Amino acid sequence: MPKRHAVVAGAGIGGLTAALALHRRGWHVTVCERAPELPTTGAGIGLAPNALRALDAIGVDAAHAAGSATATTMGVRRPDGRWLTRTATADMAARYGTPPIAVPRPAFTAALAAALPPETIRYGTAVTAVDDTAGRPTVRTANGPDLPADLVVAADGIHSPLRRAYFPAHPGLHYIGETAWRTLVDAPDLRIPAMSETWGRGERFGITPLSDGRFYLYATAVAPPGTRSADPRAELRHRFGSWHDPIPALLDRVQRLAPADVLQNDLHDLAAPLPRLHHGSIAWVGDAAHAMAPNLGQGGCQAIEDAVVLAHLLPAEHDTHTPTSIPTALAAYTAARRDRTNAIRLRARRVGRLGALRNPLAVAARDLTVQATPTPLALRGMDDLFNGFHLPR
Repeated sequence: MPKRHAVVAGAGIGGLTAALALHRRGWHVTVCERAPELPTTGAGIGLAPNALRALDAIGVDAAHAAGSATATTMGVRRPDGRWLTRTATADMAARYGTPPIAVPRPAFTAALAAALPPETIRYGTAVTAVDDTAGRPTVRTANGPDLPADLVVAADGIHSPLRRAYFPAHPGLHYIGETAWRTLVDAPDLRIPAMSETWGRGERFGITPLSDGRFYLYATAVAPPGTRSADPRAELRHRFGSWHDPIPALLDRVQRLAPADVLQNDLHDLAAPLPRLHHGSIAWVGDAAHAMAPNLGQGGCQAIEDAVVLAHLLPAEHDTHTPTSIPTALAAYTAARRDRTNAIRLRARRVGRLGALRNPLAVAARDLTVQATPTPLALRGMDDLFNGFHLPR
């Protein structure tokens, strides 16, 4: 029998992980990516223990594939440098089996792509529609032939055209009230051992060390949608230049970058959960399925979980006589993933509201509450995130 064919719309982390997981279950996979090539520049991504466990289930060692860095401590600070909460990553490793790691996003996506057979990814090929009226989906592309498939994985991002096409009554995206900047800087001489996020009044600044001596920096600010400055480097200096060390030194490195190397995006999440994460033989993963605010660092992690669970539930090549149909497997995928991802989406929104507080009294109360929370209790509060990945039986 010919191999089952999956077409994946989008070569982001969720799409590439899905492609690799399906390939390793014996599927023939085609990935359609609208960009002309994988990005070579960009930001970083934190891989929490749940994502690392999911990757391990499909034989991917992220630290080996893309390099990684494990900070000695993680925590939240005030603009004056005082720690509100701080946790040793060794304690996280003891509790969850592995500490979180940070990898450059371009290196990670390149490693996933390199693990696929040659010619799997078709660059410069945008999926425009999926016709599934005949019972077997056909993928339409902007500048290529139609692709018949047994399965379509919609990994087409936060603005997912396929989500809009198949869920036209859904309210779509919700602006969470903040804009965000992201960049990578070279600063091995600064020897910053901690992964930290600093909370001010309506502003935040995050520092994540990477394995190659670079740092992934991100910042957020409460702002109307579409707010842009002529020079994002100067805007970051204006907003955060007086905050605690090593933020000013890192901003000095940002000034050496080209303005285009500082990415800025308004932050959105999905206004409401999708009624289901599948339709016929189409499955949605990652931001296309459940776009969430970045406040828990779980957006990419949940996309990885989606991809691994989806492939696990679908029949493998050697399961040609299994009675489980693809639509039945996709219904099981919705049952396994919808509630977990929606709960994390709502939790990320709530945490973001805390970080975005601007009223001085509310900020003081927030900081006192965070500072008074014992570290063991704070860690227990992450158990459902970091221990929540399981392959359905």
